[in-house]
Amino acid sequence: MEFLKKYLFEIIFSILGIIGGYAYWHYVGCASGQCPITSRWYTSAIYGMLMGFLLGQIVRDYVAKQKSKNTQNN
Repeated sequence: MEFLKKYLFEIIFSILGIIGGYAYWHYVGCASGQCPITSRWYTSAIYGMLMGFLLGQIVRDYVAKQKSKNTQNN
């Protein structure tokens, strides 16, 4: 439970990234099959998951910074 609490933003954004990567492959994709990321659904989903994870870390750091800033002002 501690792990889930610590990495909640990363998990949520990773799941959204997987969905977004798959949706990108499905709706936009690569017609020729020569694109390294979007030619297969799983590479697009993994890339989306990675981007989601990194974005989740940025959001977590921003939220933590805002919380510490608010506690210092009070």
